[in-house]
Amino acid sequence: MPYHPASHRHSTLLALATLLCSFPALAAQKDAQQEGVRLLGAIGWTHDDNLLRVADDEPPFEGRRSDTYRTLEAGVVVNETIGRQRLAATARLSKVAFDHFDQLDYDGRDLQASWLWEVGSRFEGRAETLYIETLAPYTDFDSDERNLRQQRRQVVDASWKMHPSWKLRVGAARDKYTYELLAQRYNNRTEKAVEAELLYRPRSGSSVGLVARRIKGTYPYRRPSASGVLTDDFTQHELKARIDWLASGTTTVQALAGYARREQPSYGEGSTSGINGRITAIVKPAGKISYSAALWREFAPIESPSVSYTLNKGASLQATWLASDKIRVDASAAYEKRDYTARTVFAGSDDLTDAIRSASLRALWQVRSRVQVVAGYAYQARAGSPVLGTGKFDANMVQLSANLLF
Repeated sequence: MPYHPASHRHSTLLALATLLCSFPALAAQKDAQQEGVRLLGAIGWTHDDNLLRVADDEPPFEGRRSDTYRTLEAGVVVNETIGRQRLAATARLSKVAFDHFDQLDYDGRDLQASWLWEVGSRFEGRAETLYIETLAPYTDFDSDERNLRQQRRQVVDASWKMHPSWKLRVGAARDKYTYELLAQRYNNRTEKAVEAELLYRPRSGSSVGLVARRIKGTYPYRRPSASGVLTDDFTQHELKARIDWLASGTTTVQALAGYARREQPSYGEGSTSGINGRITAIVKPAGKISYSAALWREFAPIESPSVSYTLNKGASLQATWLASDKIRVDASAAYEKRDYTARTVFAGSDDLTDAIRSASLRALWQVRSRVQVVAGYAYQARAGSPVLGTGKFDANMVQLSANLLF
């Protein structure tokens, strides 16, 4: 499994909106994996009572916090198997229109392609590329201006089956993020990662691997400060164990955790290290309800005008109820504490923390084999930090969407 940077995770209700209307699911998900070319379309309605994540003690933009927006989406899904090679691609175009804050209206793009390859009986791997253009979150950015974020990603991965139970894998990934607003350009960055893994998989079906990884982050624009200009460039080295343990017939424990050392010269002492990773437990009993829980301690970028990354410690719970052959209900809750590293020591710099709480509930109804209706609710709250100058807020969102795959 190749490197997936923490930068793919964003604590924002706009990201939860995407989760709530994710498509396809249930029967449509099976159809999407069929060979050939499929067309998809979607229409959605969302109401958010604190769209721009304005703190409780701050005046709202244009005298209001809430807004409603509509989403139209069209795309194509391609799945082709040629011999032992598999090609998969998805292209989606979306148009998002807001009722009040219409300066945020935008056209989104989501283009993804992957090639899963095999050569003989011992060599396999994949190559992937991705381009996403969407509205960046406002969780840590105080503005009512449109701020589109472009994400580009390329991945290559190759494995050698040295023995029926042993595999050697190498991989590389490149992620690039750029932002529309001049005030956010300091968060433009490129992250390059290389890794190697030795994996052991016995006949039991469980597996354990040792992963060595190096991540290099480059920020082209230097962030201004009272002492001059500072760089957010970093280098991170990791040595982690990857575990996939079939604990029982219904329980699986997955983990990618170990030691990480992050060197970022412009921050505090210039380096920090310690335990880093994520552990997930998945329980799928014979009934209609399944569960999962996760714990993590990870470095993650933050889209803030003054800070580039945080050290996050969090936990989450998820549950899925298959109410019938056509109805599924998903629920989730998460808590994440974010620790910031001060560039210089000042009064209160030993307590630079805040917390994000989130929860969501959605119901998916497979009306027909090609038609799906989704209804959902999501909640997000930030504790805020007086030292950082960020305030407390909460936000609620409701959503309804209809999806078509044909």
